[in-house]
Amino acid sequence: MRLLTFNTLFRGDVRPRLRVLGPLLERGGYDVVCLQELMYRRNANLIRALAPGLRHPAYTGSVLLKGGLVVLSRWPIVAREFLPYPRTGPARPEFLMRKGALITTIATGDGEVVVVDTHLSARLDDRFTAVLRSEFDHLAGRLAGFDPAIPLVVAGDLNVSRTSSLLSGFRAAAGLRDVLAGDTRPTYRPTPDWPSPTALDHILIRAVPRAEARLVFDEEVRLADGRAAYLSDHYAVEADLTW
Repeated sequence: MRLLTFNTLFRGDVRPRLRVLGPLLERGGYDVVCLQELMYRRNANLIRALAPGLRHPAYTGSVLLKGGLVVLSRWPIVAREFLPYPRTGPARPEFLMRKGALITTIATGDGEVVVVDTHLSARLDDRFTAVLRSEFDHLAGRLAGFDPAIPLVVAGDLNVSRTSSLLSGFRAAAGLRDVLAGDTRPTYRPTPDWPSPTALDHILIRAVPRAEARLVFDEEVRLADGRAAYLSDHYAVEADLTW
């Protein structure tokens, strides 16, 4: 299974960037795509129209998408659930996004796989350590309800670095391993304000013995009006998973 996770960035030239992204997803040979910050149903509909091979969608919300999360699959999605995270910590605009996890069960030709698309709260300062720990604990508790023998993937913008104790605690609690363990490259594009960012985007797996992963969508693209732009302020993570 080839899987991709990508934070698409909800600000700026959203629709022009999505019009470039859709065909890239269609041509990329992806079986499952996990997107974050898609925000609106009309954006999900645009991506679906531009990537018709990923014909099985999962998202919730009539106008605003819960969590801004979308899963697209070449295989049937036989179950879906949006798990909202507890609203803890200081009041902030993120509450409008309704952070959580979109949990899907996908019927592949070789059995079912559980794919979790998620976007955790941003760590704005030290007060948010407890917020993130609460979200990780909430998700780990839900994942404990799945048969540990069934392949399971957690993908998304976790807003913590690869070496974070919060992430290692979550991996241990849920029995997950990182497909890019030891990779020191950032998945957030460096900027003058943050010249040395870290890896915020992750693919974590359980009961998947083989995985190869890489960063993609890290170069500028050409928009329809001729301008050069990055697809997002994040890079995407792509993985080939075998079980």
